[in-house]
Amino acid sequence: MTGPTPRRLWKYVAQRLRLGTYFTAPGDRRQAPQIPARAIVWGLVIGHILREDAFAGVEALVRGAARALAVGRRFSNDTLAYVTARLDPGPTRVALSAVARQAKRNKALMGSGWIGLAVDGTATTCLSKPGVECAYCRPLHTADERLLGYRHEMTVLSIVDAGVTLPCDLELYGPGDSEHAAGQRVLQRGVAALGSRFADFVVVDSKFATAPFLHVAGELGLHVVARVKDNLPQLLAAAQERYVIQHPTATFRDGRDEIEVWDADDFEPWSGLRWQKVRVLKYRQRKPTGTIVEAYWLTDWPVSAVPSAALYRMAKSRWEIENEVFNVAKTYHGLEHVCHHHGNSIVVSWLITLLAISIETLYRLRFLHRGRHPIRAAVDLSRHLRLHLSDRPLRTEPG
Repeated sequence: MTGPTPRRLWKYVAQRLRLGTYFTAPGDRRQAPQIPARAIVWGLVIGHILREDAFAGVEALVRGAARALAVGRRFSNDTLAYVTARLDPGPTRVALSAVARQAKRNKALMGSGWIGLAVDGTATTCLSKPGVECAYCRPLHTADERLLGYRHEMTVLSIVDAGVTLPCDLELYGPGDSEHAAGQRVLQRGVAALGSRFADFVVVDSKFATAPFLHVAGELGLHVVARVKDNLPQLLAAAQERYVIQHPTATFRDGRDEIEVWDADDFEPWSGLRWQKVRVLKYRQRKPTGTIVEAYWLTDWPVSAVPSAALYRMAKSRWEIENEVFNVAKTYHGLEHVCHHHGNSIVVSWLITLLAISIETLYRLRFLHRGRHPIRAAVDLSRHLRLHLSDRPLRTEPG
């Protein structure tokens, strides 16, 4: 057989990404396991790559082709729920950071010369009824304060502006917590796992453009690129007042779009921010359709260190976590589906989802793309892997 197969994918994961040890010991806290944890975790990972996000779908997949999938053992839907509720999330978090470090070591991160981290939050639309909520369920109310139910919210850390987008960690937060606080925790834990010199900057939306978050990022050795909106009215007003009477600092093209930028690094910091000066970049993006997009961004990087065009691309890289992580995870990997409504099971299942996305991304865009081989679409890889699940032709029902 030529081309990718599940067994070749497993060999790539175990040898090239060096995750064999993780799958052997993924943090199983069962006292007397009947089925090895390796079979469970790899079954979930290969299931996600084959677009089977529900526990019942993974069970059916493994029951039909356990050997071809390199899983080795069959297991049930209930087994997946039982095991994920008892897996320690720590080893999976370590595996996610190990994949990112190995990718950098293997020169798979080939972006603009700077490596970024994006922090952003998302919420599921999956609602649970009152009385069955878990520790991470957050109440969802209507405008008139009527309780609709409960949903789950998380903050995710991802590598961006590096040629490939790799999710690194996530932090769920429940009642009494906030996205802002969870963002600080996931950034601190992520930098500790990746290493202080792994990334150069963190890019965030305006909700993280606060003095506490910016100070945490600075203490971790990261520069910050943050969106400026009405959350910083004085800084925004000062930039608008100055740039409205000035010609653009630079103009360039981004694909078919024409970009104009205004850039200065001598704005005064707001009260509570321990920066000497603030740099504010404004860009105006003119699309071929005539649409104009304008946005303001701040950073602690001086103009002499990072050109305006590079800062513009760092700012735009924030959309990678939206498009390549949240949209992909929700659309193709069932991130909004709760397979087992148990706090630890949700955390572990979603961490494994991020791990599967990272593995699939590197395998498809870097390993299979060597030489003259074209880039495979994710759906094409999934279909090709499914074709190798059995040596026998599929039986079709009459009619």
